[in-house]
Amino acid sequence: MRPPSYRRIVDELAAAIRAGAIPAGTRLPTHRGLARERRIALATATRVYAELAAMGLVTGEPGRGTFVRHRSGYDGPEPSRALPAPRVADLSFNQPLAPDQGDRLRTALRALSTSGEVESLLRQHPPGGRSGDRAVVAAYLLGRGIDVAPANVLLTGGTQQALDVTLRALTRPGDLLAVDALSYPGIRLLAAAQGLDLAPIPVTAAGPDLAALDRLCRTRPVRAIYTIPTVHNPLGWVLDREQRADLVAVARTADCVIIEDGTYAFLEAAPPPPLQALAPGRTCYVAGLSKNVATGLRFGFAVLPDRHVQAVTRSLRAAAWSVPALVTALATGWITDGTVAQLERARREDAAARQDIARDALAGMDVVAHPASYIVWLGLEPHQRPDHVAAVLAEEGILVSTSDAFATGPRRPRALRLALGTPPLDGLASVLHRLRRAVEAIPP
Repeated sequence: MRPPSYRRIVDELAAAIRAGAIPAGTRLPTHRGLARERRIALATATRVYAELAAMGLVTGEPGRGTFVRHRSGYDGPEPSRALPAPRVADLSFNQPLAPDQGDRLRTALRALSTSGEVESLLRQHPPGGRSGDRAVVAAYLLGRGIDVAPANVLLTGGTQQALDVTLRALTRPGDLLAVDALSYPGIRLLAAAQGLDLAPIPVTAAGPDLAALDRLCRTRPVRAIYTIPTVHNPLGWVLDREQRADLVAVARTADCVIIEDGTYAFLEAAPPPPLQALAPGRTCYVAGLSKNVATGLRFGFAVLPDRHVQAVTRSLRAAAWSVPALVTALATGWITDGTVAQLERARREDAAARQDIARDALAGMDVVAHPASYIVWLGLEPHQRPDHVAAVLAEEGILVSTSDAFATGPRRPRALRLALGTPPLDGLASVLHRLRRAVEAIPP
């Protein structure tokens, strides 16, 4: 059987783009132009460009046309992290480390090696962790306003795995997942892998458009709402008490699950109560120690209502059985001895200092950020395509993320996300000034 005509055209254009025969930045024919050129229907031409966009090879701009994308920086699908120039700074991922963290790790490993429990680190732990380790995390969560029994806490290999096993347990392919129109890129990857349909909710300066969420839930069968209410990634907002109450009310009316991501919540010193505290019977809270301790410490947790614990435990058993015992021992040890609390305080101070530097270096530009986070959302000028700007910055040795990585719907804002946590603090201002000069030098 011959493949559909649109698939042959997609494959041909994709091969030409990847081979460089159609260079980055090339404006492709309009939808009507492609239809005439290939003697296909207009709807088929539209499908061709939609497929190429889903592959990350082209980008459409209302009123300007369809362009072959530049492939520099992190943009979500098929990311390339190669740079055409010597690397100056990586502003695409946050990997903050305190100067003494290597010493802390050496000390912790020595302590583990001489403890009476060292042989237990070679044994397999049960799915979700041992009750004592879950109790340590439950006690830690009291500081976040979450009061649950250890049995409601499952330990995972990072926040992404907590999200993965929770979604797998509570949804089915074809289910509708409501998400912010700009959100953590990992949720889009999980939805694609699990066959979930994403329903993007418009965003405002202060949070998601909850009226739009309510309309969606009244007209379509939303299974779950994924939300980041405290220090949003990438927009930095912190929903106030009224917004949280309204979001919970929408979920109750629609009888859907709330999946609350608390990855960056530790950066807000005095946040409102988490959604889990407002609606413990329908909220699954996920977080971990990647951003507050170290990205290489793949340790996370899911806080679950009673009715979902068994299903998510089965999902976790199928995915990875349990968190490695050595990782669990390190993580729970650092929680118990106060290391995690100390690092969180240091991270808040460090992030606030970096935001001060960013506000000064990027003054006058379109900047959206939480005052004590590691993220800046940088709006671009109307003539600037994010993929092209990322390519220009790559020539300067600077890696950034484009808005494509965070968009859960068809709309791609003209913006970049800058991750401030990786460059050395004393060199951050220089990097941002260099970035600003490069961006402002791009002609209309």
